[in-house]
Order: sequence, then C-alpha cells, then structure tokens
Amino acid sequence: MEKKINRRDFLKASAFAGAGVALASCAEGGKPSAAPSRQEGEMTCRTWGEDRISILGYGCMRWPFTKDAEGKDVIDQEKVNELVDYAIEHGVNYFDTSSRYCRGLSEAATGIALKRHPRDKWFIATKMSAFFDDYGDRQREETILQYKNSFKQLQVDTIDYFLIHGAGIGGMERLRKRFLDIGLLEYFMEERRLGHIRNLGFSFHGDQEVFDYLLSIHDRVHWDMVQIQMNYADWKHASRHNVNAEYLYGRLSALGIPAVIMEPIRGGALARLPQHLTARLKALRPEDSVASWSFRFCGSYPGVMTVLSGMTYKEHLEENVRTFSPLQEVSDSEKQLLEEVATLLLEYPLVPCTSCQYCMPCPYGINIPGIFQHYNKCINDGTLVTSSRDPGFAKARRKYLASYGKAVPPVRQADHCIGCGQCMVHCPQTIRIPDELHRIDLYLEKLKQETL
Repeated sequence: MEKKINRRDFLKASAFAGAGVALASCAEGGKPSAAPSRQEGEMTCRTWGEDRISILGYGCMRWPFTKDAEGKDVIDQEKVNELVDYAIEHGVNYFDTSSRYCRGLSEAATGIALKRHPRDKWFIATKMSAFFDDYGDRQREETILQYKNSFKQLQVDTIDYFLIHGAGIGGMERLRKRFLDIGLLEYFMEERRLGHIRNLGFSFHGDQEVFDYLLSIHDRVHWDMVQIQMNYADWKHASRHNVNAEYLYGRLSALGIPAVIMEPIRGGALARLPQHLTARLKALRPEDSVASWSFRFCGSYPGVMTVLSGMTYKEHLEENVRTFSPLQEVSDSEKQLLEEVATLLLEYPLVPCTSCQYCMPCPYGINIPGIFQHYNKCINDGTLVTSSRDPGFAKARRKYLASYGKAVPPVRQADHCIGCGQCMVHCPQTIRIPDELHRIDLYLEKLKQETL
C-alpha cells in the first residue's frame, strides 16, 4: 500500500547534492498482516517528495551519558555509535537533533556517529533553538551563528530537515521577537532556495494561535513538514494548554503537509500504564509491549512522515524496530480501546512531564524531571500511599520514602523549590512546575509525619 502525497516540487536539483536518498531495508506502506506477528521484517517507509523516510525516526535528545577521566558528564560516544549503527543497519534513516539537546552536546555526538556511514544512508534534522535566548539587538546575528554552527557540529554541507524549534512556546509575542520581526523566516527560506536546507518546517508546542498563524502563511512559505506532539492520550485529551493532536494532524493533513511525530509515548508515560490498563492491552496483544500501542497508533495515520523515539538503550531500539518492521496499523476497534484507556488515564493525578529537560538546570539544583518521573511511576505501579488507615501503611510508607531518596538525592528534592518560576517559561507542556513540586512536597511531608 504505497503512501505518497503529491506536493509542490520543493527541491531544486542542486539541493540534492551530497544528500542522496536513503535506505538499507525499507518496505513501502505499512499494511497490517492478518496475524499480529512480532517477527522482524523490513522497516516500513513512506515516500515524501524525493525522500523515502523510515516510519521510525531516531530522536537524539536522550543519548546516553558517562563520566570522563575528570568525573565530568559527557555523552558516551561509543554507545551512541553502537546505537546509530544498529538503527541504520535495520532501516532507520531519519535522525532528529537540536543544538540544545543533551546539554548542547547532541549535534556533535550525532554528527560523529553518522559521519561513519555513507551520506545517502541517512537524513538529518536539526532546529533553530534560540527560543528563550534574549540577545537584544544581536538576536538575528546570534541565531544565524547558531544555525551555521549546526553544520560544523553535524559535519554536513546540507541539512535535510531544518525546523523552527518550539514555535508555540511563549505565544505570538515571543515568536515575533525571536523570529518573525528580525527577518529570520525570509533568511531560512533563502537558505532553502540555495540548497543549504533541503526542507523547512517548525516544531510546535503550546499556543494554538501560533500554529494557526504559521499555517495561514503556508502559501507563501511552503512548509515542507511540521513536528507535532501526538499520541493516543493527546489525540483528544491534550494536557494543560497544549492542543489536541486530532486538530493539529487534521490541519496538516488538509494542507498536505507531512507530520513528524514527537512524544509518541509522552516521555515514557504511555509505556508505564497503571496495571489494570496494561492488562486490557495485554489481553488483546499479549506479545506486544505497552509502548508499541502508541507507536502503532501514530504510524497508522497516512500523513505521518516519521515517528520519533528518543532511544537511550539498545533494548528500546530493538523493540521499536520490531514494532515498525513492518508496521501493523491499529484497527478501528483498537483505536476505540486506546480512546477508552486515554479517558481512564484522566482519573490519575499524573504530572504531564515528558522528561524533555528544558526546565533544567534548576538554579537551586532541583531534579525536576526526576521528581515527576518517580511520582508518576508510583501512581502507575499502584505504590502511591493514599492513607494512614490503609493496611500495611507503615511498610508502604517506608518503601515509598526509600525509593524517593534513591531516585532523587535529598539535596535535589522538591522541598528545595522556592517558587521562582524560572522553569515554567521553558516547559513545552505548560506545567505549573512550582505548584506541582509543592504538591508533591506536601504529600511527602504528610507521609513523613504520618498525617495522610
């Protein structure tokens, strides 16, 4: 089942110089087989313009870290190389990074790993990530310097996919200040015309006004792709001030703009569901992981170009390769089941954190993502202590406090938050981070004092 979208011929012949067309082993389409076999085959790909893109894309936000000889945190390049080698060998050819990922180290590490493979085996996407930098009168110049440095870090002459990063964060005012009013849109459109950028798009979180505005100028800009947050929970139940993926995808599909999917498992939250929800999915497809349901959901929409996954560990990479090799699209009845699961998830007081790390570092040393991750895990595992009157309260209390201390060192726990709010403006999920930290700290204090 070939899936193509006929769009404008957006690339001049010169734009393909040195870029090539990838693939190791890639099956077009993604028609499901009669039986839900988990045996690995060819990676499902889709054709967009002149590119055949693997439906599984590699998100390079979560490369593994290690310590150097001086005890400093550095990316484990050997492991990154191993992960990239396995991905390319198994048909993954789209790699998404940013100058901000992995504390600013992702582009260089990604470039080193990819450079070891022929240029026609992979596509690289990176972003204009100056979404919070205030350079004053030098905003344009500093952003262009950041852009040019991406070529150096990635060791490429051409960037295949270049995006305005986090376009909706901060609303129209921030977008105009950092991008529109200083002529950067026209600059990057010219870079695309010259072939330095092959495809131009934007990634989106937050303010719907920004999304609608950027699509309203599509006839002039000709967006080549747009990156959106999409999963079965956010399809109709997007958290906080985010926009439902059903709306985002629908608008893109109507305009023929391919969607690149981020947060397909909500930063891991949809891979760790409450036990009774996990049981419902396992009853239907016992061999499949919980995470695979969300990946299959995203990949089943024909306007999706690729589904990004930030795979730190090889076992996650191997599992996701199996899920998309080939893709077995979700049926209508499975979509209905996922909508029921999403609705039931609304009953749980989870913090909608995706561990993107944009809020870090905290000026007071608080491990914000670690605190939220531990709290959410305990809710999903059913180990959150709810009342001192519960049977086995003393044992459960000790276990919870011990696990929290192990997951988050005392000097980095929620009680150190002073409510400065510096983290909030950086959060793509628009979480009121100080409020959530204080809520968790209050819960912990009650647990310690046995006053729940």
